[in-house]
Amino acid sequence: MADMYGDSELQTLRNRFKKDSELLLRGVSEDDSSEKSPEDKEVEPLPRINRHSVFWILASVGLTYYVDFFAVIMEDESIKSWWFNVGLVLLGVSLALALFCIVYLDWFKGIQQYDEQYPAIAPITTAVFIAASCSFNIALWPVWSIFTPVILFTQFMGVLMFISMLG
Repeated sequence: MADMYGDSELQTLRNRFKKDSELLLRGVSEDDSSEKSPEDKEVEPLPRINRHSVFWILASVGLTYYVDFFAVIMEDESIKSWWFNVGLVLLGVSLALALFCIVYLDWFKGIQQYDEQYPAIAPITTAVFIAASCSFNIALWPVWSIFTPVILFTQFMGVLMFISMLG
């Protein structure tokens, strides 16, 4: 008797998940059937200034001050200069590719979906940026050791959030 009850409960649960998955595949929920389609709805842009952005910007500024970031980069002798220079070159290539997409393709050519016409740009830019971040980690490891990835990630997020607030 208890086994039959467990089987019917399992069957009910299975049917509910099957129904939910069908609704997800169609992109509609049970109470959305009377509402407008996603194309008809007005999409409100997210606010530029939010807590998340402010947190990363303040963390980056605070960390820059606390570890004396720029003075260390300019004056510390323990930085591996070859790796640092490789990181700078790779970062320059990554920024050049990003500016090519934003300025030239988007602003001048008017191509909004540049990843469809130039599908290799996004993966190449990502790979070059990851190589640059690895180079910077290797170069600055003698200075901050285990804290180097955390410091560089915080700096990256602060710059990224600052740029997103501008545009």
